[in-house]
Amino acid sequence: MASSSSLVLSSPSLTPVIKDGEYKNWAELPSELTSSILQRLSLVEILENAQKVCTSWRHVCKDPSMWRKIVMHNLGNLWYDREIMCRHVVDRSQGGLIEIEIWYFCTDSLLNYIADSSSSLRSLTLALCSQITNNGLTEALMKLPLLEELDVSFSTLSGDSLRVVGQSCPNLKTFKLNCVGDIRTANEGDDDALAIAETMPGLHNLQLFGNKLTDAGLNAIIDHCLNLEHLDLRQCFNVNIVGDLEKRCSERVKVLRRPNDSTHDYPYEEVLVFNTMRASEDGFMPNVSCYRDFEGASDNSDYDPYDVYDDPYDMHGDLRF
Repeated sequence: MASSSSLVLSSPSLTPVIKDGEYKNWAELPSELTSSILQRLSLVEILENAQKVCTSWRHVCKDPSMWRKIVMHNLGNLWYDREIMCRHVVDRSQGGLIEIEIWYFCTDSLLNYIADSSSSLRSLTLALCSQITNNGLTEALMKLPLLEELDVSFSTLSGDSLRVVGQSCPNLKTFKLNCVGDIRTANEGDDDALAIAETMPGLHNLQLFGNKLTDAGLNAIIDHCLNLEHLDLRQCFNVNIVGDLEKRCSERVKVLRRPNDSTHDYPYEEVLVFNTMRASEDGFMPNVSCYRDFEGASDNSDYDPYDVYDDPYDMHGDLRF
């Protein structure tokens, strides 16, 4: 609570209120201020702790404005069903959800539930969600025409599915389709790049970390995505950005991350670490410049499909300690 206290005291408009002693405790703070403080907590901290403190905090935690953004990552060892919890907080948004980020556990069913409930969604991140299929993703995205940012890293989208994504989301400004680059293989493929070039001309930011595109695919993106400002091609070992291609990239793109650039700010480095360990066992080390430990890594080893997340207030009408 130290950071929350500093937030209250540092605001000039609130200092007289605190000095006059009008508010004796946290429960008496204005709901707008309480909301600003509680939004700095994680989803689990809100549901499992904050909303149980008092009635006023409970009301704030149930307000739809608290759930305009939902982040479900690094949830820890939960005893309840993550999917049920996610549906619960989506319901709390009452259609006002703007941004959602889910790691590991999203399914076709959950994704389409979100899409059906949140037609105003602007930003969607589905990281390492291996249970989502091409059909499930495209079905959901057809319901989200206002989407501006999409991250489907480590998915297995086909070129045809990518075309559906681009056609369904005409306002898309940021697109991330990341995987792990591997210079041990000679696999090349421009299906992703060509689909992006054909159907996502409005992109400003594109991240294709570890993609198998070649110079031809990169040229297609440069030719068709005329608004592109940031292009991340780290670990895309099949492109050779020299000569005319290098000149074209420098003229069209403000920020270009090259195949051998540092990965220090890559959000999925835990995956890179695993790939490095596997490569090391094979006697080969990929050409990347920086790796970190599995800090905050998570898996579903503790997941029990029969666990159920229950809202103690909705069940009993009062606090449950």
